[in-house]
Amino acid sequence: MLNYELILSQGRIADRTPGAIAGAALTAEAIAKLTGLTPIAVGTPSPSRLDDWSTSLPDAQETLTSLRNAVATALQRGRKPLMVANTCSASLASLPVAFAHHPDAVLLWIDAHGDFNTPRTTQSGYLGGMVLAAACGLWDSGHGQGIDPIRVVIVGARDIDAAEEQLLTQSGVHVISPADANPEAIRSAIGDAPVWIHVDWDVLEPNYVPAAYAIPAGLHPDSLRAIFRALPAEQIVGIELAEFEASGNNIEDASALAVIIDVISPVIDAN
Repeated sequence: MLNYELILSQGRIADRTPGAIAGAALTAEAIAKLTGLTPIAVGTPSPSRLDDWSTSLPDAQETLTSLRNAVATALQRGRKPLMVANTCSASLASLPVAFAHHPDAVLLWIDAHGDFNTPRTTQSGYLGGMVLAAACGLWDSGHGQGIDPIRVVIVGARDIDAAEEQLLTQSGVHVISPADANPEAIRSAIGDAPVWIHVDWDVLEPNYVPAAYAIPAGLHPDSLRAIFRALPAEQIVGIELAEFEASGNNIEDASALAVIIDVISPVIDAN
């Protein structure tokens, strides 16, 4: 029996490209058709723009607060949050709440990037590249922290800044390269702990699911699906999906959605 609560982020959270909000809405619609879940929409869409984290963070205050409340409510009700987000920046709201509720959980951060920069190290000024560091307490986003970095497993990362890599190493974060990302390695990394799963679709080899910050040499969808199939359903306590860049072309978007649904179906169908 499904025990997920489908939460859809629709407010701008540092979006620099126009397709992520629409991509989240399409993903939630596809999941709703598969599962019968009714999406809980949070935030109002607004145009993307190229701004610095110091502007985009306060601008997203209302959406982040509402997302945090939605995730907290789901957890209090004994449900597993299934958050479909436009950008990884939405995790500023979800992760502190999730790990306050499940302090013994392991975070599977499945992403082409480490997202472990801070205001001091960031080169791009992009809020999405600083999310995981904030949740681990390396800087104060104003939306909480509380994750022990040694409980973080980054899967598929291959675009990490030098200063960011140093922070990851110093903090004890476990990074698994695309070449080493297989079910056995993931099962070994999480053990018997509860698991919170975050997926940025740029973790995949480009062109399967369009993403704003796609990087070559990623995972094949079948490889990610195999990882999900290997995760015991009872250990999964929440899922986040982010960064599908919809094109507005119905055929292209439908193709990407088919990949998304195929990849996540083992963890959705199992619950």
